[in-house]
Amino acid sequence: MDEILVNRKDNGVVTVAFNRPQRKNAITYPMWEQMRQLFQEISQNEDNRVVVFTGEGDAFCAGADLGRELSKLHPLRAMDSVNSAVLALHEITRPTIAKVNGDAVGAGMNIALGCDLVVAGESARFSQIFVRRGLSVDFGGTWLLPRAVGMHKAKELAMLGEILSAREAEQMGLVNRVVADNELDDFVDDWADRLAAGPPLALQMTKKMLSNAFNQGLPDALGAGAPSQ
Repeated sequence: MDEILVNRKDNGVVTVAFNRPQRKNAITYPMWEQMRQLFQEISQNEDNRVVVFTGEGDAFCAGADLGRELSKLHPLRAMDSVNSAVLALHEITRPTIAKVNGDAVGAGMNIALGCDLVVAGESARFSQIFVRRGLSVDFGGTWLLPRAVGMHKAKELAMLGEILSAREAEQMGLVNRVVADNELDDFVDDWADRLAAGPPLALQMTKKMLSNAFNQGLPDALGAGAPSQ
């Protein structure tokens, strides 16, 4: 069984679904490598206009699979694979949407936060669960969280590892919209189709400039938005 499913619509919407529902879509070492390659391929294919991330079954993603397979790997090698996948996700030039159906914890939460837009079903839950597993935060969480909720709230989420409901995550600004579970597919399809019908270069440039907003001053931001001479 393919552990990552990819579906492409004629209008350029690409859906990437984690497909290990029996393990709540926890990510194995081979999946990190596959994700890196897939994310890079998506950016290089001009036919791809929008990317939707989701999970099969009743979970979005339970983070890394910490079972026997991962324990055989050298820690540095394992983290190199994770970090390469993180960078590849953030370097996708197309708009990305996380469609969160069920639990998004650990790296799963940070995959969702790494997307441009996050839409959650009412039953979705979020957690920086790393500390409960005796781990430090990974998959870019220490970079993402302070930008989303501020430093003190980020430390609270990371150090306590509490589980947030979809509504709580929305109130903190971690989620764009929360919808009824049975409306999640239609809502995300609408957003994805609207983005796919939009001007691709303008959307890509807007995404790039906003992603760089905290790393540059106003003069650089103004220059980035000006047409080349």
